[in-house]
Amino acid sequence: MKRYTALLLTVLITLVGVVAQAQSQGEVLIKNATVMTASHGTIEGGSILIRNGKIAAVGKNNEVQASANAKVIDATGMFVTPGLVDAHSHSALDALNEGTLSVTAMVRMKDVVNETDISIYRQLAGGTTTVHAMHGSANAIGGQNVILKWKWGKSVEEMIVPDMPRTIKFALGENPKRSGNQTNPFAGTGRPLRFPATRMGVEFTIREAFQQAREYIAKWDAYEAAKKRGENPLPPRRDLKLDAIADIIRGNLFVHSHCYRADEILMLINVAQEFGWKVLTFQHVLEGYKVAKEIAAHGAGGSTFSDWWAYKIEAFDAIPGNAAIMHRHGILTSVNSDSDDLARRLYQEAAKTIKYGLLTDEEALQFITLNPAKQIKMDSRIGSIDVGKDGDLAIFNGHPFSIYSRVEMTLIEGEVYFDRKADLARRDQLAKEKKELIEKERRAAGAPDQQRQPGPQITPTVSGPREVAHPHQ
Repeated sequence: MKRYTALLLTVLITLVGVVAQAQSQGEVLIKNATVMTASHGTIEGGSILIRNGKIAAVGKNNEVQASANAKVIDATGMFVTPGLVDAHSHSALDALNEGTLSVTAMVRMKDVVNETDISIYRQLAGGTTTVHAMHGSANAIGGQNVILKWKWGKSVEEMIVPDMPRTIKFALGENPKRSGNQTNPFAGTGRPLRFPATRMGVEFTIREAFQQAREYIAKWDAYEAAKKRGENPLPPRRDLKLDAIADIIRGNLFVHSHCYRADEILMLINVAQEFGWKVLTFQHVLEGYKVAKEIAAHGAGGSTFSDWWAYKIEAFDAIPGNAAIMHRHGILTSVNSDSDDLARRLYQEAAKTIKYGLLTDEEALQFITLNPAKQIKMDSRIGSIDVGKDGDLAIFNGHPFSIYSRVEMTLIEGEVYFDRKADLARRDQLAKEKKELIEKERRAAGAPDQQRQPGPQITPTVSGPREVAHPHQ
């Protein structure tokens, strides 16, 4: 089975690579579409011109002119949106948590990206083009995240956004304290006991790390001052962990924090203010509606789920109107996936905010395009259909918030990375190649060409229910 899965991956990568290479890097014109810009309304009978990977023009059909050599995509009856942006993803990562320490600011997710993960292609089939791939939530201060564009068939280096803004993952609550899954002298087994084991311990862990970073900065400042005075001092010992935390204080590394409860949200705001930095975005933030005023005053964003709750004790007070309430309090809000599966249909997750929160189409669309782009500081390049931005687009066969709509084509920087028609045309060939490989393998093993008789059937023993981990844990 692994052999056939590898074949499928190879064929899909080759298919998309051929499409991308055949496509001109000059001009691409999408015409006759309903263009949902996510920034300045919807254009009926609209066109988008992409030149050298950037949006060169957008407007009514008669307002956008392309050269004679432009590749033309007729989107009659279709809707075009910006490529969808997922502000909280763990897709295509070979590792999520360096859970052995409470503070692991020195590890980097860009070092563990798997460019052959099939979820990349599946997410392209749902219009998702950019993801914020994050460290897990086992640590009070986790690792540094990576921003990826799903350029299926390309190398890891080509997927990583060059000069991307730097972000880091924090986590509060049950996950970093891990009180339900540790070894202690009095109860059960599990992971080795590791500090912290309470919420107050999580707060102390974060405060202690920033106090150490403050002292680290002072040592380096004193060293630089001594050099300027003409002295020849020994430099302080380099510490990659404290380098990262010092960059948070300096405003060069931005915090995205896993959280649920209102009290822990306020706790992190207080710690951030104590050390002179701001939380860029609270992730999950299911009780954000309770402290929306305080989050807005701090200037943080909130990236939440549309309707997930009650999957653990921290999530019991979640409500489906959370996103809309935070948005109406002036919080920069997005809806994320935290799941390979939900990332394939972020547009449906956004549609739920219309049902639960009575938002407009443009507000809901911004929750999965422009707002998450702002939350990862990428809005100068992605998130809306505006001149000068990257040509990252999703073309739907109907309104993206209809349950009956699907993505027909996905482009990144003007290149087609998913084409439903090409995908369907390729399936017969895939089936044929698989059959030929099976027959070849049988002949090599000395078996007759006809199908083998089935062997004895084995009934598995059922030992009890299987525990399934939540995607973000």
